[in-house]
Amino acid sequence: MSGIKEDLRVVAQAAQVELADATAEQALAWTARTFGDSWIVASNMQDAVLVDLAAKVKPDVDVLFLETGYHFAETIGTRDAVDLVYPELRIVNAAAEQSAADQEAEFGPLNRTDPGRCCRLRKVVPLRRTLAGYDAWVTGVRRVDAPTRADTPIVQWDERNGLVKVNPIASWSDDEFNGYLAEHGILENPLVQAGYPSIGCAPCTAKPLPGADPRSGRWAGTAKTECGLHG
Repeated sequence: MSGIKEDLRVVAQAAQVELADATAEQALAWTARTFGDSWIVASNMQDAVLVDLAAKVKPDVDVLFLETGYHFAETIGTRDAVDLVYPELRIVNAAAEQSAADQEAEFGPLNRTDPGRCCRLRKVVPLRRTLAGYDAWVTGVRRVDAPTRADTPIVQWDERNGLVKVNPIASWSDDEFNGYLAEHGILENPLVQAGYPSIGCAPCTAKPLPGADPRSGRWAGTAKTECGLHG
């Protein structure tokens, strides 16, 4: 590991302890102070809660959107609306090397035959390539999202991508999240109100059954539970 990366690891390890009980605002203020312009906020455009929080500490923050080529039209519309509502920020559209059409021409419908490989090509690789230009990234991962996320810290070292990872709303309950959404009139993808509590690519996202885990509509009918972005 280079000296710079080792320094970042030390920063992350110290902050994981110091900011263990930090509020979202405190975690983002620390991020802005520590990393200046070298951090980016990841958003799947299910809503703009995280974008709104980040824009309060850095109005011109970079926002990462993984342009997979398979999104719902509503998701693209939400991205474009965020760009209008927060005019100072910069949307960074990270796309795969191949278009979705070219990928299907070469490999067939990977989203059905090998969704893990599809996610790697269209999400994981573009993410890693984009994050290489930053020292930290901010995500909206919450502990209540899924059992695999139950131990998510506010700050951690992202070994896979080689930078600091900040999860400012990791401790938020659904009530806290929805309360912020309502109180501040935050943009929300219309698919949420249409019954999609967890939104990914259109071919791999379905409405969960009533009372089911909100993420059960992702890759329904397969053993897959994560796209690989967060472990």
